[in-house]
Amino acid sequence: MNVIYLESLAKDLKKIKEKKLLKSLSQVFIALEETDDLFKISSVKKLSGHPDAYRIRIGDYRLGIYYSNNEITIARFVKRNDIYKLFP
Repeated sequence: MNVIYLESLAKDLKKIKEKKLLKSLSQVFIALEETDDLFKISSVKKLSGHPDAYRIRIGDYRLGIYYSNNEITIARFVKRNDIYKLFP
């Protein structure tokens, strides 16, 4: 699947210091690139009110993604209490 990483994601990742969390995140990135179906990945949920917005749970953090036309755009990676303020 085609995966696009936004600049806002890079800014969010610079703030993360936990190595275990970064390792889990890299595994999710690999899974997103290799999958044919987004919903085969665990903890993917559609956000209500936004037709292309989804989130993936990784510990206390959420990965905000857009999915349309077999293309995934990864936008944000922030704590769970902030994701709904910053994404979408």
